[in-house]
Amino acid sequence: MQIAKNNRKVVLITGCSSGLGRSLAETLIRSDCYRVVVTSRVRSFDKLRQLFPENENTLLLPLDVTLESDISTVINEVCRHFGRIDVLINNAGVCYRSVVEHMDTTSEDVQMRTNFFGPVNLMKSVLPIMREQRSGHIVNISSVSGMVSMPTMASYSASKHALEGVSEALWYECRPYGIHVSIVQPGFINSPSFQNVLLSRKAQLSYELRGPHSEYYDSMTPFIEKLMNYSFTRPESIARKVHKILQMKNPPLRTKVTMDAILFGIVKRLIPGFLFHKLMFYFLPRSQHWGNKMGSEGRIPRAHGGNGI
Repeated sequence: MQIAKNNRKVVLITGCSSGLGRSLAETLIRSDCYRVVVTSRVRSFDKLRQLFPENENTLLLPLDVTLESDISTVINEVCRHFGRIDVLINNAGVCYRSVVEHMDTTSEDVQMRTNFFGPVNLMKSVLPIMREQRSGHIVNISSVSGMVSMPTMASYSASKHALEGVSEALWYECRPYGIHVSIVQPGFINSPSFQNVLLSRKAQLSYELRGPHSEYYDSMTPFIEKLMNYSFTRPESIARKVHKILQMKNPPLRTKVTMDAILFGIVKRLIPGFLFHKLMFYFLPRSQHWGNKMGSEGRIPRAHGGNGI
């Protein structure tokens, strides 16, 4: 069903060059019900142009969520072009794989500015617009890591826990103004996004030189890759579920959108905390050898830059 141009909601999506962000943009554009603002960092913008031709209902803009100047420019341009913003989908993200001991200030800063402070600054920028409209919807893409922390992913989990915390507080603050807040919690997605994981400098050196914690990376890197490769969930199916959330009159605060996320949620509610963590440790691959540097001499984990994890 086509909707008249002036009645279409304006949706701003971050991190659209690949993965879930790309699927979200494709799904909403294909629905022919929205005016969609598709964004990515400058280095991916040429790819974005190839994926999404601009027209009266699709606007492409460069956006690095870690730069407040970029955020201000994009918000102003969207308001100038479409006159309003109805939906913000915070999807852009980055993932570091590193034990806590190997995280450094630079890596932590990139992790938190991308996954937490960037989304928060975007929310702060659209909230006055939505408040004046007395309507709006903020959708924050979290992760199963926002409720269950995993070894070698502490910083990523911390950023998602923080995003969920601010989203929950915002739900109360926005309710009187008719603004909805939704947290989307995917688990493992069958996509090449594991190739976009970053390693801190210390983590990379420890792995290459077979230093302390190198066996953790030996175990966790192939383990995560296998879980993603074996997952039945693809970005397209999650994008369709997010689309359904946008169509709800009263969307829930949290929605688990993969079977593993649902399972983790059930198990964590039913099993006492002390037992849950013991079981988790037991089932992690070769965890009984951690601390002894007895991991396999496997390949070095990929350390390419990424967006949209």
